[in-house]
Amino acid sequence: MRRAVKRGIVTATALAAVTGVAAPVSFAAPTDSVARAADIGTNDKQRVDAAAVVRLDPSPDVMLLSDGDFIHALWQKARDAGESLQAVRTAAEEVMMVGTSAEDQVRFITTGIHEAYEVDKQREKDSAAADRAARTAKQQVLIKIGISVTPELLGLSDDNFIRAVMKDAASGPEVRDAAARALAGDAASWQEFIATGAGAARDRDVANELKEKAEKEAQELKRREELKDRKGTATLFETRFDLSFSDSVYELSDDNFIRELLRRTPAEGQHTELYAAAQRAVLSSNPADWQTFLHAGAMQANNLDAENLRKKRAEADRRLALQIQTRAEKTGVHPHLVAAAKKALAGSDQDVARFLMEGQRRALRQSFQASGAQLAGWYIRQSDADKGEAFLAPVNDKDKQTAREDATWIIAPALTGQSGCYSFESARKPGYYLAQQDRRVRLGADDKSGAFRKDATWCARKGLTGSGTSFESANQQGRWLRQFQGDLYAADKGGKQRYEVAKDFTQDATWKISTPLAR
Repeated sequence: MRRAVKRGIVTATALAAVTGVAAPVSFAAPTDSVARAADIGTNDKQRVDAAAVVRLDPSPDVMLLSDGDFIHALWQKARDAGESLQAVRTAAEEVMMVGTSAEDQVRFITTGIHEAYEVDKQREKDSAAADRAARTAKQQVLIKIGISVTPELLGLSDDNFIRAVMKDAASGPEVRDAAARALAGDAASWQEFIATGAGAARDRDVANELKEKAEKEAQELKRREELKDRKGTATLFETRFDLSFSDSVYELSDDNFIRELLRRTPAEGQHTELYAAAQRAVLSSNPADWQTFLHAGAMQANNLDAENLRKKRAEADRRLALQIQTRAEKTGVHPHLVAAAKKALAGSDQDVARFLMEGQRRALRQSFQASGAQLAGWYIRQSDADKGEAFLAPVNDKDKQTAREDATWIIAPALTGQSGCYSFESARKPGYYLAQQDRRVRLGADDKSGAFRKDATWCARKGLTGSGTSFESANQQGRWLRQFQGDLYAADKGGKQRYEVAKDFTQDATWKISTPLAR
């Protein structure tokens, strides 16, 4: 297969030479070499404080790193920590992936990482609060209907939770009908059912039951419902503010019961809609207002708190997605990531959250297409059958998934941490990168050594033809990622090796960053 690919390229090149048909070519001088890493501009205390944020061991080796390499070490720890240090990782990548000054690096180590960490802590706190609010809403549904509250039920997804409610014997006809209608709709219908629909349907069931029962039975049912309302309201305060109420509190009159809830609420809970609604109720002299609060007002106020938290989290998510988009636009090598971020930001809050949670990593994928017109549709790929050698081959979206994955690469921050440089990780074989070995470009596993990481780092430059993108080897400056007769090399224009011939060099060392063949 490798020989066939080479013959295809040689034939295409020869045909172009005979017929005189070739893509227009313009020349541009290579850009400057990669700047040397900045010196250390931070003191030990600043570095120890920064390392503590991501739990990086401030060993002697770490403390002797340049500021740029030290930031790369911080980024690796933040990346390994996952979503809990997402803002720290994003801030570090912005410093690493966009050309910055030594002052910017110092600013990140001394203050930037701490500011980003505060964002992560606040996001984690808001996320936990939103999760508690969602579980509380489900808990209220179960209490309202009379279903036993269990961790298993509270842990179900919204649609499966509604199915469980619909199947439970405690649910009346109205609740089951409302649940069925909600399940026939979208996620917003599920949330509306949990927030208000289940309670309203339960109220209709209760109203129907009251009509069918004798006065004595109706009064007993009403008493039980009021107790459920009280228990539900007390549970809201218990869950939100870490309180605990004894059974005796349920024997108080409505107004005194609400006063007890207010009296026990801690200071940090006194700025919530739930607390404010309780205050408005108890300040009224109308018993109907107390009953309205216990019956529905507390739940509505709690839902408003949950909605406010959701909006706050959504706003933070959009800010972060916009930062990712802006950073990707600056790199010039992540058009797919830019498009994915724009699409998410143009969609719903759920689209943005999904992009941040799972779509962002996949959006780093790109494919590299040869820039010459005679090689249109030919991409950099690897093949296990060729022992990981990288080469140029025709691939399209109708090929098998494995073939398209072999021609798809994750443009990741440089393994060396160099600003403006990248490492190309295989989408098919995570942990394997395009690296030059004795000037031949092959797919190799990251062995964590400094030598491999330099060999697997490529610095983006304006295309040598004047358009597109060219990649200079970070380890061997002046050598470019070039295809020659279908194989890939780190080549020096006009060098002594056969693959360094000057003819077609700028064209062969210029690439189009294309939509990933395997998304």
